[in-house]
Amino acid sequence: MTLVARLKVTLSDVEPQVLRRFDVPLKIKLNRLHDVIQAAMGWTDTHLYEFRAGGVGWGVPDPDGIYDGPLPARKTSLFDVLEDIGTKTIHYIYDYGDNWHHVIKVEKIGDALPGAKFPRLVRAIGACPPEDVGGFPGYADFLEAMNDPGHEAHDDMMRWHGRKFDPEDADIGGILDNFERLSKKWAPKPRKPKTSTTRL
Repeated sequence: MTLVARLKVTLSDVEPQVLRRFDVPLKIKLNRLHDVIQAAMGWTDTHLYEFRAGGVGWGVPDPDGIYDGPLPARKTSLFDVLEDIGTKTIHYIYDYGDNWHHVIKVEKIGDALPGAKFPRLVRAIGACPPEDVGGFPGYADFLEAMNDPGHEAHDDMMRWHGRKFDPEDADIGGILDNFERLSKKWAPKPRKPKTSTTRL
């Protein structure tokens, strides 16, 4: 039976609240958990990231090995982190420039429901900020300008973002589509039947 972890991911320092709750296999590799968080939040995966817990970091190591960077996320599972570090809270940093800090809490671990596909969305609150908006201070300025047609930066922000922005809209349909895409991508491939050769 596959063990499943229910995770609550909260974006720090942002108002209105941005929260995602979803289920993933307990033994998911951290590089795949990164993909799930990107899909759940609505980020575009165009910047570096790092998971942190107990003074250890996991992410994409420096390919040249010049810098002491994070350990490889693709070689470590969520289960490994929980077992080795002994924590139920992991920090996920995305985009070192904007420095988006997500707090991941493991709410519970249990058996997977028969036939369940993963990742599985449980709840979504609030819109993800736009990429490259300038972190949480820039996001606050962005919301202020977008919500006030008389604001001096309103037209510039509308042009930059390209459309209206509702900070309360979690875009649940988009998250479900993203999760479906990941589920199909990670589904085990059917095994090809072996062909037997008969010697004469």
